[in-house]
Amino acid sequence: MKAPKIVHIALGSNEGERFNILQKAIDRIFEEIGSVLQVSSVYETPAWGFSGNAFLNACISVNTRFTSEDVLRKLLAIEADFGRKRNDTGNYQNRCLDLDVLLFEDEVVETEILTLPHPQIQNRRFVLQPLNDIASAEVHPVLKKKIQQLLLEVNDASEISKIDKKLQVPTMNLKFNACNYIAVEGNIGAGKTSFSTMVSQDFNAKLILERFKDNPFLPKFYEDQERYAFSLEMSFLADRYQQLSDDLAQYDLFKDFVISDYDVFKSLIFAKITLAEDEYSLYQKLFHLMYKELVKPDLYIYLYQNTERLLQNIKKRGREYEQNIQPDYLMNINKSYLSFMKSQTNMKVQIIDISELDFVNNRKDYLKLLAEIDL
Repeated sequence: MKAPKIVHIALGSNEGERFNILQKAIDRIFEEIGSVLQVSSVYETPAWGFSGNAFLNACISVNTRFTSEDVLRKLLAIEADFGRKRNDTGNYQNRCLDLDVLLFEDEVVETEILTLPHPQIQNRRFVLQPLNDIASAEVHPVLKKKIQQLLLEVNDASEISKIDKKLQVPTMNLKFNACNYIAVEGNIGAGKTSFSTMVSQDFNAKLILERFKDNPFLPKFYEDQERYAFSLEMSFLADRYQQLSDDLAQYDLFKDFVISDYDVFKSLIFAKITLAEDEYSLYQKLFHLMYKELVKPDLYIYLYQNTERLLQNIKKRGREYEQNIQPDYLMNINKSYLSFMKSQTNMKVQIIDISELDFVNNRKDYLKLLAEIDL
């Protein structure tokens, strides 16, 4: 999971209900591209480079997981939905909505569809003034000057006036820090690690990820389950207990809550499926001795995906040792999880069906998933 990056976007409109169009565009950017961090004041300026209606202009900063080219494509699609028709002549014209990628952190890009930083930033007061509101200390990655310096040096003498109305920053209206500890669970390939990581990035949470990649018995287990099942489950139990004991005991003053992509109870769920009866009996005794010492999650979220989607996800992520996992194995895991959750009376459990969602690649699906969470 890539860490989000900050993109600065310019917005303009000189047709129709200009202010409302800018606000609706910001709402769409929030829904499709990323969290809106800052919004500048709105400025009215004359048309630049042609004779036309006066523009309203603003700039925003957005936290996004998409690439700079993906952001541009999404912005062009938003423009088109508002009725914008770009021409190929290079001539300026009136437009209900104009969206431009100005800066994408320190990226310098030159492709057929995108140039970064935007090549005209330093020449346009109607861009520099609102950009200075929210990014005065940002350094132009080519010119090596701060935005506030470029504003002082710009030759554009166009009149520019700030209007009184303020654009609103869209929010997700979620208060995850109402919980101290959230555990996200799901079947193999359900997306629990991706979701936990995204929440930790977006809501300032301490992230605990299962260290399954370091388990030497896992590839061997998928080759010979009967031989390596007990070794695998015991090593997982020991590692999960140690990790959660250490990480949950260390309070982070700079984080609002803790989120993990597993709960230690999964050890018992998988052991019941993989171990012989006598092995499971011994394992269960050891598990309960350890389990009672651990902090329990305030909220247990189970991400449900149907077996077909799970197999698709497993194939897509390409871990060689997982490629021979059978549908029956995944269905047994799911049944065991559901049985466990039904038995819980002292833990807040929420099951969310994400079989029709692609919350990693589709931000609307991510927001829809977040909206399902009952805190």
